[in-house]
Amino acid sequence: MNTDNICIVLVEPQGPLNIGSACRAMLNFGVTDLRLVNPQVDHLIHEARQMAVKATSVLEAAKVYSSLSDALADCSLSIGTTRRFGRYREDLLHPDEAARMILPITQEAKVALVFGREDKGLHTSELDLCQRCVTIPTSDKLPSMNLAQSVSLCLYEINKVKGELRSNEHGRKQLASNEILEQMYSHMQGSLTRVGFLNPQNPEHIMRAFRRILGRAALNEREVRIMRGLFSQIDLLDEQMQELRSAESIDG
Repeated sequence: MNTDNICIVLVEPQGPLNIGSACRAMLNFGVTDLRLVNPQVDHLIHEARQMAVKATSVLEAAKVYSSLSDALADCSLSIGTTRRFGRYREDLLHPDEAARMILPITQEAKVALVFGREDKGLHTSELDLCQRCVTIPTSDKLPSMNLAQSVSLCLYEINKVKGELRSNEHGRKQLASNEILEQMYSHMQGSLTRVGFLNPQNPEHIMRAFRRILGRAALNEREVRIMRGLFSQIDLLDEQMQELRSAESIDG
């Protein structure tokens, strides 16, 4: 997963404020490759710089192209954004689905997210240059989103999926083994039975509920150690209470 291989392509953007805001959104999510196709305004004017805030480096490094085909020439996957549906706009992806498609490809190749004009979006001929299309599921009351907001949302989904994939990788490596879990459950059952929480005649009735609860938690080895530390403390307190009762019995 290499977000350096993600580029944002704006086709004929009309507003300097949108261009600057898109730059800010890009840097928020670690993307710096901005490509402008026939911008209708000077993207380096004060208004754009003002909205970019600390992302002026993205704005100043933006590449300008005369055609969308030139802007996409080095990309192995191009995904066009659209809010319209029809014969030539089928099999539309949602942003999270697009993110899952994009990230594996970024390991070795460039991927483009293509955004159209603020008022008309992308033409069908421009979508033809893209392998897939993505749509943001908005309300029919106002289906069209602001350009910079659309960029933010799509990049957010990519970043979210990236985090999920990394978390899953780490989780798979760190999850406690079945042997370690069973040792914890045995310890847990013994401790809770001794203090009277579990029915010694049928401890599995409540233990099954604990297994389901902790199974959903997907414990790693450190978390198992914490749980066993809790049960060890319960054991220690139980021993102290037993000794106290024994001493009181002798004194009596």
